[in-house]
Formats: sequence, C-alpha cells, structure tokens
Amino acid sequence: MRTFLSLLKREFQLFFQNKVLLMLFVGAPILYGVLIGAVYQKGKVTHLPIIVVDEDHSPLSRQLITMFNESEVIYVAAVLPDAFHAKEEALKHEATVVVQIPKNFDANVNYNRSTELTFFVNASNTLTSNYASMAANVCATTLKAGIQIKAQQKKGVPEYVATQQYEPFKTTIIRQNIKSGNYLYFMLPGVLLTVLQQVMMLGLALSFASEFEKGTFATLVAKSSNIGMLILVKIAPYLIMSVGIYLLYFGFSIFYRMPLEVDMGTFLLGTILFLLAVSFIGILVSILIPSQLKATEILMVIATPSFILSGFTWPLSQMPDWVVCISKLIPLTHYLEIFRVLVIEHGTITNVQSSIIALAITALVCFMLCFILLSMKVKRMKKQTLTTRQDTKI
Repeated sequence: MRTFLSLLKREFQLFFQNKVLLMLFVGAPILYGVLIGAVYQKGKVTHLPIIVVDEDHSPLSRQLITMFNESEVIYVAAVLPDAFHAKEEALKHEATVVVQIPKNFDANVNYNRSTELTFFVNASNTLTSNYASMAANVCATTLKAGIQIKAQQKKGVPEYVATQQYEPFKTTIIRQNIKSGNYLYFMLPGVLLTVLQQVMMLGLALSFASEFEKGTFATLVAKSSNIGMLILVKIAPYLIMSVGIYLLYFGFSIFYRMPLEVDMGTFLLGTILFLLAVSFIGILVSILIPSQLKATEILMVIATPSFILSGFTWPLSQMPDWVVCISKLIPLTHYLEIFRVLVIEHGTITNVQSSIIALAITALVCFMLCFILLSMKVKRMKKQTLTTRQDTKI
C-alpha cells in the first residue's frame, strides 16, 4: 500500500510538472464549457431575416409586414416590388424565407375572391428554415383569423362559428434545396470537411516540430536554406494527398446518392485557399512549438470545437459577438459557408466573396508569420553552427 501511494504521489508530481498537459486537462473543459454554452445560450433562434416581395403595396400588405417585424423570431430584411431579384437578396441577407404577396391581395380579400400568399423556403439549413417559415406562417394565420372573424361578425355570425366558415386567403409553402432536408446530405459533407481540416492541421503540426525534436533541422537547412522552398516542401505532400481525400469524398457522394452540382471554378478557388490557410496554420504552430506532442495537443484544442463554431448547423447570428470573432479566425467557418452557398443553394462567386477574401487573408498572414519565424530559426541555427565550428578550430 505504501508503494502504491508513493507511486501515486509521483504520478501527480509528473502531471503538475507538465504545463501543457495541466493546461489541457484543466483548461480544455473550462474553455469548451464556456464556448459551447455561449453558442447555445439563447436556446432558440430569434431575429431571423426574411425577404418580402410586396406586389400589392396595400394597407393589408403593409399590415402583414408590420406583423413580421413585430415577431420575436423573424424580421423583414428587405421589401422588394417584384420577385426578379428575390434569390439574390435572400442570399445576400442569409434569409431562408421569401414571402410573396400577390397583386390585388387586399382587393381580393375584401371582395371574397380567391388569393394566396406564397412562402419560398430555403431548406439548406433545416433549423433556421423551419423556425423562420413557422414564424411567418403564424403571422399570416393570425392576420387571416382576424380578417375572417371580423368579416363574419359583420354578418352577425358568432365568433366560434366564424372561425370555421370563411377563409380570406390561402398560404402555400414551396420548399427549395430540399435535398438538405435529408440529414445525411446536410451533415455528412460538413463533418467530412471538418475531419479534413483536423487531419491536415495535426499532420502539419509535426512537420517542423519533428525536425527540431529529432535534431535534423540542421540537415534540412544544409540541403536548402530557401525559406519558401522549406515551407513548400512541408505542405506539398499534404496538398497532394488532399486530392485523394476529395476523390474519396466524391466517391461517398456517389455511394450515398448525393449529387453535387456546383460552380467548379469558384469552389476550386475556395478549396485551394482553404487548404493553404489550414496548412499554414499547422506549419505556424509547428514552428512555434518545437515539440510534436505539444504541437498536436494545442491544435487538437483549436480544431475540436471548430464545427460547432462554424455556423453550419447553429447560425452565427445567434452567437455572442466574441464567439463570432473566434469563429471567423477558423478557416472551416468560411469554407463551410462557401460549400453551403455554392453546393446546396447554387449561389455564385458574388455570394461567397467575403468568405474567399477571409480565407485569402488568413493564408497570407499565416504564411508571412511562418516565413518570418522560420527565417529567425534558420539564422539562429546557422549562427550556432558557425560558433560551434569556431570553437572546434580553437
């Protein structure tokens, strides 16, 4: 028993001496608890944008728009006179519902003629589209009930009978991008791209860290001291192998019968920038942390919550500003936005321009930091080598 307690004491001492392990064991649960708690703190989505196409321009249509804005769940991001640019406006404002109010809507309701509201629902995100469409439908139903009861009561019909005898207008819901209503189609690509980011980061975390730890960095520099070439050599295998991973993912899409129709040029540009951004982040950590274990541990902490913070399932608009700032630093956030808009919603490069620019800036900044830090490492190593040679001659 005494031996067991002695060994147990020794293990605790080793644990508390390892600063990285201590930080991960204690800090990670606190960090993830705060982050995930902040992401889902609201518990329900509110203040979701919708687009209204008001072709009637009547007091009744304005009343309906006012009701939309008074809802807790939705608000009107834009009112359009016609439906010609409704899709572009919806993508611009990230609105999942477009409500079309037809011409003569007010007149048809007043003269008991058949008319209807049409809800175009973008089902690319089942969570936000369901919440927004339900809230819009509640507003329309409330307006309908008010008109219905008021009209029948003028004829002397009791209220409870009025609610069953007259329907002033109908509502039609048309769901678009319904393939993502299948949870496999919605979740599988997001999870697979998250895994790709994680394996790329973890693999590149070992690139220079392993050279420093094994003492082979001097040998590497002796073969070439060109900083750009050293960085390229480290990321090139992963960029080449990522092509195989994308082919594997394409195979999954065929196997699971998930056709991918996309603007290939824009998607390819976003993919290249995503891979470069992830690669340079991995390289940067590898240069800063000259230990394979510590580098992988740090990147694990960064990569693990990235899918939750990406806004792919739970919208960024529902997160606190400080969480959104963190999520914008993660390449996956912008790449999943590019994937969702291009592949699911069939948008164009204009709709993902901000995400492409963000990935380009991330890649450029991380590359410059890698270049500067690696140059300092190479200069320090050359200086140490020269000093050692001079000491040897003496």
